Amino acid sequence: MRFRLLASWFALTLCAAAPSAAQQLTASERARIDSSAVAVLTATGAPSASIAVVRNAQIVYERAYGNGRIPNTPAAPAMRYAIGSVSKQFTATAVLLLAEEGKLSLSDRVAKWFPQLTRANDVTVQQLLSMTSGYQDFWPQDYVFPDMQRPAAAPVIMERWGGAGKALDFDPGTKWQYSNTNYVIAAAIVERVAGMPFMDFLQQRIFTPLKMTSVADFNAAPLGTSDAGAYLRNALGPLRPAPKEAPGWLFGAGQLAMTAHDLAVWDIAVINRSVLKPASYRLQQTEVLLDNGTATGYGLGVGIDTPAGRRRIAHTGAVSGYTSSNRVYPDDSVAIVVFTNIYPGAAGAPGQIAQRIANVIFAPADTTEAAQRELARRIYDGLTHGTIDRNLLTPAASAYFTLEVLSDYATSLSPLGAPTEFNATDKSLRGGMMIRSYRIRAGGVVMDLTTMTLPDGKIDQYIVSRAG
Repeated sequence: MRFRLLASWFALTLCAAAPSAAQQLTASERARIDSSAVAVLTATGAPSASIAVVRNAQIVYERAYGNGRIPNTPAAPAMRYAIGSVSKQFTATAVLLLAEEGKLSLSDRVAKWFPQLTRANDVTVQQLLSMTSGYQDFWPQDYVFPDMQRPAAAPVIMERWGGAGKALDFDPGTKWQYSNTNYVIAAAIVERVAGMPFMDFLQQRIFTPLKMTSVADFNAAPLGTSDAGAYLRNALGPLRPAPKEAPGWLFGAGQLAMTAHDLAVWDIAVINRSVLKPASYRLQQTEVLLDNGTATGYGLGVGIDTPAGRRRIAHTGAVSGYTSSNRVYPDDSVAIVVFTNIYPGAAGAPGQIAQRIANVIFAPADTTEAAQRELARRIYDGLTHGTIDRNLLTPAASAYFTLEVLSDYATSLSPLGAPTEFNATDKSLRGGMMIRSYRIRAGGVVMDLTTMTLPDGKIDQYIVSRAG
């Protein structure tokens, strides 16, 4: 549950979705996505991949590559894969649904339901969901250890890794540490509060309303023969069948399996904010701060970051025989789902494929940003010589660059030499202008650059300062 054959058969069978959906991608984009997926599978030796791409809050592409079952059953979009820790966002959503109904509060203490757990009066529900509770992870290993091959109910796991005789790894709220135990406890709380089995709650409140018809409880049983098989690789050896975790171990932390299509349906619901109230989505998608103010990069069951200035809500998943990557860019109405059927071995394949798909989907915007970065660099180079093209500036910005300002820029920047780093770090809108931030390194000095650009392309601000 991580937050984490070839040449002979790898003329890879490709199985596509209905052409009507695919038409929202150009032929070139589809070809680039296909070639990227094939290249990653070839390089990593993962047996198959299944993908779904969302653009403009619609599924625009679904495809499967390679062999869903060894030796020669082609992968198909209708095959289900276990999604591992991507399941955690469903558990967190279940808790938030109950919170919206006033049946629990994120500030409630674990002791309200399980007073026998270590420091249950000190740990909140929110700390469980944000991985800041201190409860020790019951499965940090990348293999199925012997006890996991025997059934275990949630209370057994909770007692063994969070019982009164087990100290916390740290004081609640003081550190971030990934722990599957948190989500076993969280799912058990959902059952207590809802008065029904956890999977029944998810089915009634999420899967049925969203018409996610393929979802299976991988915690209870392996997938069927019509689904993707589970494989692993020892070192650089051959693909072998992966052992299945016994019933009970994946509860709440990694128990779901589904098609890439259905996870994309879920992602669309996240983009449209159609399951939770807006305030709950904001809470789930805001990174939690530790007691000392340090940002964790994690919300409630999801990772939070902003690559290239784009807000991204993401999580990876891994259980024995399967790995997954789910990335949602809510402000861009884009999502990328990638499943593979291998673990351990080739664990990075889903992320590599997802990143290459993101490069395709965002290519037009990236081209624009590349041009803006190049313009910012040209202006910087001019300023090192005390010059600036005033035709690029608004009257206000032109007035800012007096002879004194130009002289200060030239005398301070020129001795540093040419920048060895000039990278975009952020982008936002304010005052009707696009604000872009860059990090510059020259002569051992790190600097920040902020530009502000009007819709007509005129630059209203260009300011370089020493990085804070």
